[in-house]
Amino acid sequence: MRYLIIGLGIYGSNLAIDLTNMGHEVIGADVKPSLVESIKDYISTAYIIDSTDEISLSVLPLKNVDLVIVAIGENFGASIKTVALLKKLGVKHIYARAIDKLHESILEGFDIDRILTPEQRAASDLVNEMGLGSEIESLKLDDEWYVLKFTAPDFFVGEKYSAIDFRHTYDMELIAVTRRIESRNVLGIMRYHLQRIDISGEQDIKVEKGDTFTCLGTAKSYKALFTHVDL
Repeated sequence: MRYLIIGLGIYGSNLAIDLTNMGHEVIGADVKPSLVESIKDYISTAYIIDSTDEISLSVLPLKNVDLVIVAIGENFGASIKTVALLKKLGVKHIYARAIDKLHESILEGFDIDRILTPEQRAASDLVNEMGLGSEIESLKLDDEWYVLKFTAPDFFVGEKYSAIDFRHTYDMELIAVTRRIESRNVLGIMRYHLQRIDISGEQDIKVEKGDTFTCLGTAKSYKALFTHVDL
């Protein structure tokens, strides 16, 4: 997925790096040059921009990302105005960070997809709680929702992706699949690279051993998946 994160303080920069490490494309933006400079080598692209200015904000690739996350914290006014402008510019999917209950209540009036509250715990809490091991990468989005990246469970191997109903069986979204591809270079040396697999449409692509899933779901939905028990 492609993310745009506006606000690159401690919260926003950590989120940007976590998402990048999970294989996503992340674009960052902040009004402070020092914050942009400190993260530019760790994410795809970083912009120095005032998100409270409509003309400046419209320069960002708002229509070419899957989700915009407003991670602005201390500047309450900048956060609210940025969300308002994003809605005005027609951005469909927006998450925004709320620093307190008042902030949260105002953001609720914008009808955005999700409000990220201060009560969030570390993403690793879910992995520890479920005993899923160290091979799983996780990111906690809020008090309920997580993004997890993990190797496809063995019971899926051989199944057609089109036949697996993640949404209704496990109450989760499969947002990306990557596969390790082997190839030989001109010297005959075997090399490996990760390739994103397009599972959209009516293609009869089957799950292969070693495929990596990136999913969006709740703690309950992940527990159902890993115990192979329907909700």
